[in-house]
Amino acid sequence: MVRGAYTLARVAVTVRTAALWCWWAGVVAAVPGTAVTFSVTGRRIGVMAGAALFIVAAVAAYAVRGGRYGERARAATRAAKAVFLQDRRVTAAAWVRRRRWWLLAAFVVAAASSWALPCAGGMLLGGIGAGLWAKSVRIGRIERQRDALLWIRPDGDLAAYQLTGIAAGDAAPGGGRRRGPAAAVSPAAAPAARRRSPRPARPGSGRS
Repeated sequence: MVRGAYTLARVAVTVRTAALWCWWAGVVAAVPGTAVTFSVTGRRIGVMAGAALFIVAAVAAYAVRGGRYGERARAATRAAKAVFLQDRRVTAAAWVRRRRWWLLAAFVVAAASSWALPCAGGMLLGGIGAGLWAKSVRIGRIERQRDALLWIRPDGDLAAYQLTGIAAGDAAPGGGRRRGPAAAVSPAAAPAARRRSPRPARPGSGRS
């Protein structure tokens, strides 16, 4: 167990953020393909190829390393008492900031590919987003089954998961926004909910 205060970020929030950015970048990149009147392959072939790429990309994004979340959840340890739970918006912003150039490059390539294969590049990128979204839902199921949330230290070993009670932080199981003040709190987690503040800057919220 690591002593002293440190910061934790939600695993599901990072996956959900990647899904949203890939999905919307793919949608926007595919739009120019609908307006292309001349291309090497033609619009119809481009859309059909894009649909196939969407399915393949979605399945691959969901399946690749999909089992690691369950394995790491089983090996996870309880978070220390003195931890700072990172706000979901802060976690999402940090993820985008570290990968902004990769996202921009993927968007430019997907949009430019419409001149050769209309819509296909954008649909491929959107498929990756759809697969990652399904993966975040899978993580949410794991969290509900364990009645605990999965966290990582952004400045530490990303494979070493830590656990808190289901009511910790400001994101629901799966990384989405909590709905209402009494969202998805189990009876076992009720004492933890009283101890924890939803504000990420308050220490002492790592014990369930």
